[in-house]
Amino acid sequence: MDSVDNGVAFNLIMLGAPGAGKGTQADRFAHAHRIPKISTGEILREAVQAGTEIGLRAKAIMDRGELVSDEVMVGIVRARLDLADAVRGCILDGFPRTVAQAIALDGIMIGRAPLVVVDIVVPEAELVRRLASRLVCEACGTLAEPDQAACGTCGGRLVQRADDNQAVVLERLDVYKRKTRPLVDFYSARPTFCSVDGAQAPDRVAAALETAVAATAERGGGAVRRALR
Repeated sequence: MDSVDNGVAFNLIMLGAPGAGKGTQADRFAHAHRIPKISTGEILREAVQAGTEIGLRAKAIMDRGELVSDEVMVGIVRARLDLADAVRGCILDGFPRTVAQAIALDGIMIGRAPLVVVDIVVPEAELVRRLASRLVCEACGTLAEPDQAACGTCGGRLVQRADDNQAVVLERLDVYKRKTRPLVDFYSARPTFCSVDGAQAPDRVAAALETAVAATAERGGGAVRRALR
């Protein structure tokens, strides 16, 4: 899988608990295959920084470690998928988070490219360690790499996100298990579903992701297989 055929579209959903590395792997895959990554977290943070009404509502919810409502998230994703750069497909990072959102996404995807679904699996103890120790840029929201003294993107100050303190981390993982984990059951019977061990080093996860998506495409039929050539 060197690149995606520019004439063929497909869509990739990244599943996994907070801290599983979905964002990092989505960035890498998007760059390698020349398709846009659509991160609902980034969309929401942009709204928070802009001080919009939906941004202020979302900030209060996210600071408590809770999920933004399905109605709001579906509307955000629908609008984003209608933009020109998503015509060939995209990587969805952070959506869907609930079965209701997944059902809504199936409706949005009617007439669009097929979905490949990847679950990045990491043990809970490792998730807590990662989340409680990670830093983000105060200015642009970029996640910092280990041992960084300042943001590698804009040079901004690194801080702990309000929803990354240990108490909120545990709440976020509990919310994930109750509301988002059922997505694995929702998608697991589909021929385009696969899982990847996310507890490995990032390069190993990326390699495993490529292999898993290729194998999933073989099971999923010609449309996805052609898109991944």
